[in-house]
Amino acid sequence: MTATSHTAMPNYALWQRPPLFNLGEIYATPGAMAFLQENDLTPYEFLHRHHTGDWGDLDPEDIETNRAALHYGNRLLSSYEIGNQKLWLITEADRSSTTVLLPEEY
Repeated sequence: MTATSHTAMPNYALWQRPPLFNLGEIYATPGAMAFLQENDLTPYEFLHRHHTGDWGDLDPEDIETNRAALHYGNRLLSSYEIGNQKLWLITEADRSSTTVLLPEEY
């Protein structure tokens, strides 16, 4: 059974949003890749959402932290709930890399 949630498939309008920052080199942990494969998903839609400022399932304080990070050059975090699991994307402050990972792999 594949995970289905409102965060798994972004609507068409989100694909039209421009990127807000550099992703740098893209990495994915083995756990994140296995989870995505088990749920018949790829990292690309989540990378796009992260890249365009759709931070997923963050609380308002974390969203505001990301907004400030865009301005001041700090680390960016997105969190997407897929079934009972969260998938995180973290872009480093220097924008040299973005990693797709599960929270327990942090």
